[in-house]
Amino acid sequence: MMQIEIKPIAQSRINEVDFDHLVFGRSFADHMLVADYADGVWQKVSIQPYGPLSYQPAMMSLHYGQAIFEGMKAYRSKQDDILVFRPEENFKRFNKSALRMCMPEVPEEIFLGGLRQLLQMDKAWVPAKEGCSLYIRPFMFSTDEYVGVSPSNTYKFIIFLCPVGSYYAKPLRVRVETEYIRAAKGGVGFSKNAGNYGGSLYPTQEANKAGYDQIIWTDAATHQYVEEAGTMNLMFVVNGALVTAPTGDTILDGVTRKSVLQIAKDWGMKVEERPLSVKELVEGIQSGAVTEAFGAGTAAVIAPIQVIAFEGIDYELPARKESDFSSKVFHEINHIRLGEVADTRQWIWKV
Repeated sequence: MMQIEIKPIAQSRINEVDFDHLVFGRSFADHMLVADYADGVWQKVSIQPYGPLSYQPAMMSLHYGQAIFEGMKAYRSKQDDILVFRPEENFKRFNKSALRMCMPEVPEEIFLGGLRQLLQMDKAWVPAKEGCSLYIRPFMFSTDEYVGVSPSNTYKFIIFLCPVGSYYAKPLRVRVETEYIRAAKGGVGFSKNAGNYGGSLYPTQEANKAGYDQIIWTDAATHQYVEEAGTMNLMFVVNGALVTAPTGDTILDGVTRKSVLQIAKDWGMKVEERPLSVKELVEGIQSGAVTEAFGAGTAAVIAPIQVIAFEGIDYELPARKESDFSSKVFHEINHIRLGEVADTRQWIWKV
């Protein structure tokens, strides 16, 4: 097992946080895991107080975008256990992103082993309140001080923790995007790199100004097919079947997406991973064939969609009911991640 140097904080900041009014991504736990990559090896692995970093203006990640991240959550069960939902999947996807961005893979003993020790140190930061959790943010960026377009030789890997509440508090209003693109075939859309999200900000901001919470990205070549939303994979119930776009170069292979599909199959529901055209979606809403639309992702988990706008027209989905698939699958995932049902699929990681 890799030796991790422990540098505990002198005094916890936990009493400074209002756990009854958590805002997503604004509060940070006491410690962070830090590791450096240099001379071809990972080194200087430590857990230290969360705090600022110091770098030169020429640091390559600020100029050429070699930066990747992941997101997962830890939960506190009624038995006071700290549980993490499918972290091995995030570990594998993180290294897939690293390879695409010419970055070194992070060993399991640092990513998962270090995460376990970090959570053990900051377990008091995992909220007990219903609907709340501890968001986990692993990320890596290039650190060479060199203004030249090439892969860096040095990198820093960090994990920090955020106690969070709900990401979306109400059903969403979304707009189909037909001008801007998120990803194209042969690109980096499948990876969780910083540039994917930076490029999404302007069209999302424009949709927000028009009264929508998020956008539905369409394919870069024709803008005819639904891909994903800004922070989530998209899923629809069409004629009783669960329909979602197939993963590939342009769509993130979401852990929540993967879990929802598996649960649907286990329940005997028909699952179709196939292209869904905007035309089919709009006509399906009008005819009643599309009965549910929702996003699936770590931050939001399951986010029901109330309105889908296309070419200036708002198409209203049926009001969400507890008998809907999206409601039932949300409760199922919630019961699993809180340890309230048997973990028959081995998805839960106990700290």
